[in-house]
Formats: sequence, structure tokens, C-alpha cells
Amino acid sequence: MNWIKKIFQNSPKSPQSEDSVRDPQQSNAYDLIGGEPVIRALAHQFYLQMLQQGRASELLSIHKAPITESEQKLFEFLSGWLGGPGLFEQKYGHPALRARHMPFQIDEEMRDQWLFCMKRAIEIEISHPEHQAAIYQAISTLADHMRNQ
Repeated sequence: MNWIKKIFQNSPKSPQSEDSVRDPQQSNAYDLIGGEPVIRALAHQFYLQMLQQGRASELLSIHKAPITESEQKLFEFLSGWLGGPGLFEQKYGHPALRARHMPFQIDEEMRDQWLFCMKRAIEIEISHPEHQAAIYQAISTLADHMRNQ
């Protein structure tokens, strides 16, 4: 989570929710962008974009139904990744994203479809342009790491 510290270090810290335990020295993107409601909306908007954008049809085809399960897992992952409660780890253990995505053929086109949907979701659900840019930059690096083709 070093990227969170670097990107959000100059932002004022938001009060932490009582139901989570986090490092008080860590700048917290999760709180700064709006916490659980925004992260949940971001995950929902990502899958909504995937469903609505013809450009993402190949990406959509590798997601099994019901899509709500994938949406919930994305929300849980993003929660911890952005500095909030580690919901994904609590349920499933370490994310090990590359290993979990290895069964899928992820090439540049698949990565680009995923980033297209995520960028649109970020632009819709995250209000501050500097937060949008920082999160998109970090998630782009992560998405590129998922390529296995």
C-alpha cells in the first residue's frame, strides 16, 4: 500500500470508521474518496460499464453469472487495496491476484477492456480529479501485471 501513502500523503486525513482497524500513520485513500459507499458504487459502476459497453464484450464473456458475485468480490478487494477494511483477505486469504487470474487469457486487449470500464467507473464515482488520476494510475499498473499472454 505504499502507493496510497505517496499519492494521498498531502491530503487531510479523514476520521476512520470505528469498525475497521488501520495504521493511523497511513494516509487513507479509502476514507478520502468516501469510504464504503463510494467503493461499493465504484464496483457496481465497473460491472455496469462492462454490461453496457460493447467494447467490453470479450471481458464480459469470461465472467460467470451471476455478475453480482464478481461485483461483491471486487468491492471487497478494493476496500482493502484502498486502505479500508481487508474484507477480501478476511474471506478468501491473500488476494494473489495474478495467480487467481491465471486460468483466464489476459492479453493487452483484455487488460484494455478492463481498464476502459474501470476508468469510466472511476470518473463517474470518484469526485476529485486528483483522486481519480491517482487511483487510475495505480490500478493501471495492477491491471498490466495481470497480463499472462
